Amino acid sequence: MRIPLAVLAAGLVLTVGACSAPSNAAHPGRTVAVDPVTAAAPTNGPTGGPAASGGSEASGGAGPSGSAGATDGWVPGATTPGSLPPVVEHGPRVGNRVALTFDADMTDSMLRRLASDPSVSFANRKVVDILERTRTPATFFLTGEWVETYPDLTRQLAANPSFELANHTYRHQAFKSPCYNLPTIAPDAMAGDVAHTFDVIAPYGGRQTRYFRFPGLCYDNAALQALAPLGVTVVQGDVVSGDPGATAAPPIVHAVLSKVRPGSIVILHITEANAQFTDEALQPILDGLKAQGLRPVTLSELFR
Repeated sequence: MRIPLAVLAAGLVLTVGACSAPSNAAHPGRTVAVDPVTAAAPTNGPTGGPAASGGSEASGGAGPSGSAGATDGWVPGATTPGSLPPVVEHGPRVGNRVALTFDADMTDSMLRRLASDPSVSFANRKVVDILERTRTPATFFLTGEWVETYPDLTRQLAANPSFELANHTYRHQAFKSPCYNLPTIAPDAMAGDVAHTFDVIAPYGGRQTRYFRFPGLCYDNAALQALAPLGVTVVQGDVVSGDPGATAAPPIVHAVLSKVRPGSIVILHITEANAQFTDEALQPILDGLKAQGLRPVTLSELFR
């Protein structure tokens, strides 16, 4: 099992004690250089999550798609349980690779909205259709409640060998407050929430990872300490699309194409009702990346 040492060796920096803001805001965190030789591999087997992850094989147990999340004896993003999780904001600034990532948010308030209005959807299937039609690799950060609400679409994502599955908490609560008016999770519940989400995702199989993203990108050192037992890599991003709440597609396209560069991690959403124009923006984004000579890849490929 290995962590993406290529990224670290390429001079990537890790951010500690920060709450990432929208792309036009200052980042308050401090950065520290990483020595790649200190990123030791975990001791668990090819498909099992660390023992502290809360029970079942959280990093790629066989499931409906019939495959495991690990290849060549390693789980993407796995780190040594008990160590402070690395926080990655971009990949190597060489070559032409970029990673498109899609958050699948689900909060308790979103669930209540679904219950009161069955016509509402927080699963943008058009986004998935475009990615599959164009054979575009992507990484999906799934909340546990989203997976439980949309098991068929989760199964579809897991069945596609071009897609990776990652963890975005169970119910999208903030790990640092304030954070976009999200309810805040109690510190002693953080590790259990993330571990439970791995357990929710695990039965679907596919290309599972130990990548994790904080809701709203908000975190501090206490949140990182809470996740230390889980053996994860925190993946944030350097290109924030702004698709939640956008009122048209062009601003999303501009936000991505004006900031993307080699090694970028682009943050988009597949939550439809609160990111209504992501599907309309996606094809122009793909065309623009191609025009710039950039190639979308999964996170694990970006980090190799």
